[in-house]
Amino acid sequence: MYEQTTDGVKVTVKPIYLEDQSSPGDDHYVWAYHVVIENQSADQVQLINRYWRITDALGRVEEVRGPGVVGEQPVLKPGEAFEYTSGAPLTTPSGIMVGSYEMEYRDGRRQDIPIPAFSLDSPHQPIMRH
Repeated sequence: MYEQTTDGVKVTVKPIYLEDQSSPGDDHYVWAYHVVIENQSADQVQLINRYWRITDALGRVEEVRGPGVVGEQPVLKPGEAFEYTSGAPLTTPSGIMVGSYEMEYRDGRRQDIPIPAFSLDSPHQPIMRH
């Protein structure tokens, strides 16, 4: 589990390697990641946009930007949480994801809430020997 709280918004991420959807022989590795966004502030917030930076084991970077998450732009009142699961395919057996959610507060101000960096690890990652 990876978690980070910024300005009263707590983001928790749990990555899960999906062996049944992966095909290592074809350089296809798939993870699910489960995200919980908790509003621990005294203000209502709405998730407007998402940004992801996905880096594979070879250092190749893919950036993903877009409105909301899983087709929604959830509004979270104080004390409320929103959970969703999404997926990430890579052509390498490991990688790292990091990002942010752009939140809009009731007064109209917007702030980027960081998503903690989390590693995508599979059992197919070669062991580094020194």
